[in-house]
Amino acid sequence: MLAGPLRRSLKAMRLWNDRRLRLSLTGLGAQYLLALLAVGAFSVNTGNNLLYLVFSLMLGLFLVSGILSRRALQGLKVAGLEEGNLFARVRGGLRLRLEDGARGRARSRIRGLELHLVMDEAKVEPSFMGASSRSGETTVILQTRAERRGWARLRSLELRTRFPFGLLEKSRFIELDHSVLVLPHPRTPPAQPASWRGEGHRTVAQEGTSSPEGARPLRLGDTPARVHWKRTAQRSQPWVRTFEEERPLGLHLRLDLSAWGPGRPFERELERLSGAILQARLTKRDISLEIQGTEGTREIHGHAACWRALALAQAAGRGTGIGGEAPLS
Repeated sequence: MLAGPLRRSLKAMRLWNDRRLRLSLTGLGAQYLLALLAVGAFSVNTGNNLLYLVFSLMLGLFLVSGILSRRALQGLKVAGLEEGNLFARVRGGLRLRLEDGARGRARSRIRGLELHLVMDEAKVEPSFMGASSRSGETTVILQTRAERRGWARLRSLELRTRFPFGLLEKSRFIELDHSVLVLPHPRTPPAQPASWRGEGHRTVAQEGTSSPEGARPLRLGDTPARVHWKRTAQRSQPWVRTFEEERPLGLHLRLDLSAWGPGRPFERELERLSGAILQARLTKRDISLEIQGTEGTREIHGHAACWRALALAQAAGRGTGIGGEAPLS
């Protein structure tokens, strides 16, 4: 009859012998333990049954704290990681998806976990996870600041908790084999020098104030100077003119890898191009990137694709290079 409880107790003892788990006593736990020993010593010396009862209750509370916190660390595993747009030397977020292997109501139990992610050449701020969702999957956002562009490896994830009473701090380590791509720092591009070649402007019409486009019914805030008198007489109600203005259609960037050597000038050029991509995205302009290298010329379209191409670019020459950008043709 005692085989089942004995087996579970031995299994719990083996759990804390796991190299991926760590147990440490907090300041509050040390004070509680001293009080527990003091009560135990007084109960032995005096033989007072009430002190024995208090000692038993305090010891039971201490053991329950360890069992509940151990359960809070169990059942979680990493389901996935979404890197988004993570730039070098800029604070960004990593979305970590955790999957709970528990069943039923156990999924929504309170955990009180601190998440500490170890990432190469990056500082990741701790995040907090309260209760897991009933669906079994929970997303936690970790604020990250990487130091350089390119692939960065995630080493491990530490789950740390003092649940439920703060007497003991328990940690569980999950080894990770995942890499995220860090994009170049988006430096604000300077004014375009006149020496750059292949520059020109291409525009597309949109509603604005330069040339007549059509007419529409009068709206609140329209000025009387824009009234379309002929259409107003035809429709027997006020109509106003609509206009067009010119705006840039898109931006075309060029990068000649053979003209650049490894070093800080090449990295600054990548950061300038990254900043141009960011400005194009903020102004809702199309973007394309032409990369010339030893294997030929390739053209990339789209903001995310251009950023990833810059993050993986490697200088193939010895010079300082001359970059350029031009609106799309």
